[in-house]
Amino acid sequence: MKKFFSDFKAFISRGNILDMAVGVVIGGAFGAIVTALVNILLSVCLWAVPGGLKGLVTVLPAINNVQKGMNASIGLGQKFAAADLHALGVKLAEANYSEQLANNADYLVENPNLIESSKATILGKYTLHGTTYTYNMSAVIDWGAFINAVISFIIIAIVLFIIVKVAMASAKKREELKKKAEEEKYKKWAAAHPEEAAELEAKKAAEAEEAGKPVVDPVVALLEEIRDELKDDKAKAKAE
Repeated sequence: MKKFFSDFKAFISRGNILDMAVGVVIGGAFGAIVTALVNILLSVCLWAVPGGLKGLVTVLPAINNVQKGMNASIGLGQKFAAADLHALGVKLAEANYSEQLANNADYLVENPNLIESSKATILGKYTLHGTTYTYNMSAVIDWGAFINAVISFIIIAIVLFIIVKVAMASAKKREELKKKAEEEKYKKWAAAHPEEAAELEAKKAAEAEEAGKPVVDPVVALLEEIRDELKDDKAKAKAE
């Protein structure tokens, strides 16, 4: 158990783990900023669209009774305007309590909670998209969510591209400064130790020349040697 906690402590203390944790936290905060920015931009761009971005939905035609709505005969079909919610709640209550209304025309007036209950029932089966309620069992294409995802992706990609470019430029500049500092340091050392510097330069030149030579495969070298010997033998035979 002691070894386990020791290994765990060493694991979480590693630099890359801490960097990853910081990245996750910053990434979450950055995601919230991007979401807010996208909502602001879309709100401005879709100022004249009723319901804004959330109202950009397409309800596909019903292909079976399940998708046709809660009660199409009273207006509760695949969709209805949000402003009609109260009126539809009254109609649903009238349909559900038709027997009581036949005996007492003021039954719903005396029991207003029944209308609110009917409205709650409707809200449980419909989802608000902008200014329109759509039936939950209907097939709906949410264009707003798609556009939001695309714009969020573009903004995040642009920001990450800028961050990477800045980081790469900073790293390149840092390497250049480091290399320049090393060169200055070497020049000072070479000025103080000319003989050693000359030997070092000669050694570097020899290593560079050796590295520049092509590496010959031993098998290829052997075949070339055999070829040369055969040529020599053939030339000697002709001469004789």
